[in-house]
Amino acid sequence: MFKALFVTTSLLCGLAVQTASAAAPTAAQVEQQRQEIRKNTQTILADLYRVSPNAKKAISSAAGYAVFSNFGMKILFAGGGSGTGLAVNNSDRKETFMKMLEVQAGLGFGVKSFRVIFVFENSKVLNEFINSGWSFSGQGTAAAKNGTTGVSYQGAVSVSPGVWMYQLTDKGLALELTGKGTKYYKNDELN
Repeated sequence: MFKALFVTTSLLCGLAVQTASAAAPTAAQVEQQRQEIRKNTQTILADLYRVSPNAKKAISSAAGYAVFSNFGMKILFAGGGSGTGLAVNNSDRKETFMKMLEVQAGLGFGVKSFRVIFVFENSKVLNEFINSGWSFSGQGTAAAKNGTTGVSYQGAVSVSPGVWMYQLTDKGLALELTGKGTKYYKNDELN
């Protein structure tokens, strides 16, 4: 058992060192990464609107939104994930490229890929998310409507005051969302 934990920890540490030691990207590589994230964002939003048509109005009437594509794995007692994303301020269309990092503890094994869409009701929570980063550790179930604005967030979960989250899996919209030790922050290389 100790050997398995050691191997798992070594693999995760090796991945972190490999990522940290990568050479700085060229200007062309940075622009290519930006374009890939923009394209991925549009694909994810189209998928969301297909399974939850009300989300389109909720996102367009919000202060802003952020879209992430995440990949994670769990081997025995440790797991983690990473992803990239894009936050957009609806008032001035300013884009901020973001990253996410997830750490999990507990017994398990598997690989997962999912997409997360945050909707920010006001500019204060949007700016906090972009400029201060944000950590999420909890879970929730789908909520139907925000009582103050009347905007329908069907299929979304309220994860903090003024912040709603949709999660898409390969099977569609998740009705119960979880985030275990997840940190969202600016991607300094792409901004």
